[in-house]
Amino acid sequence: MTVLGIDVGGSTTKIAGLEDGKLRSSQCITAADPVTSLFGALGKYIYENSLSLSDIAQVMLTGVGSAYVEGELYGIPSARVDEFEANALGAGYGSSLDRMVVVSMGTGTSFIKVENGTYTHLGGLAIGGGTLQGLSGIILKTTDIGKVVSMALGGSVSNVDLQIRDISRTELPGLPMDVTASNFGKADAVSSGEDIAAGIINMILQTIGSSANFIARNTGIKDFVCIGNMSQLPQCRPLFDRIERLYGIRFHIPEHTGFRTAIGAALSYYRKL
Repeated sequence: MTVLGIDVGGSTTKIAGLEDGKLRSSQCITAADPVTSLFGALGKYIYENSLSLSDIAQVMLTGVGSAYVEGELYGIPSARVDEFEANALGAGYGSSLDRMVVVSMGTGTSFIKVENGTYTHLGGLAIGGGTLQGLSGIILKTTDIGKVVSMALGGSVSNVDLQIRDISRTELPGLPMDVTASNFGKADAVSSGEDIAAGIINMILQTIGSSANFIARNTGIKDFVCIGNMSQLPQCRPLFDRIERLYGIRFHIPEHTGFRTAIGAALSYYRKL
């Protein structure tokens, strides 16, 4: 029997199927509204995986869009899962870590402490993929994230960010010369779109990374597991590598990172048995 975990967003739904607690496959679908997205994802998953309705033991729903759905789905029993629980379980799937902070990098960013099988929501940032999309729309006149990411790969943050080397002749204690002193501190009206795109992504990821450092100092936890679409940006791993060296913390980006919340929702079914 298959258990489906479905992470329902405002317009994007991610679905992951587990059999005996092991991932079978995952899919993502985008539609105009949460209900259309949910039923589209469910129907597509069933069809493309050659399943019948009787093959599905349970549907576990999470995400902001799950509030729009009540009762059974095509006659399949459904239940709702707390999103922070789904994040915690999904981030820990296949991991040997029993003590970590989950960094859920979606529209905004949330931090969940996981320790010895229990989870605590530590708080979050109103900065993430939504910030990237909004600022890009205002400044770069596009909300196409793929296009912005491509532009950023051709730009340089050193052309828009004020770095330590720009304000000091020597390194400051613990701060190399290429560390950012002020995001967009050098930007002006003639800054290129590529440099601005690089600066926006850099600012968002640096804010998340610096917040992780503060959490590490307060909790003593050094391992941060990043999940969500923002963690898939090509700029994410190189920047987090630098933050690791700077602060002595560790960022883990697991496979299927964009589907970890859906995976966690499905895993919650087995947890309750």
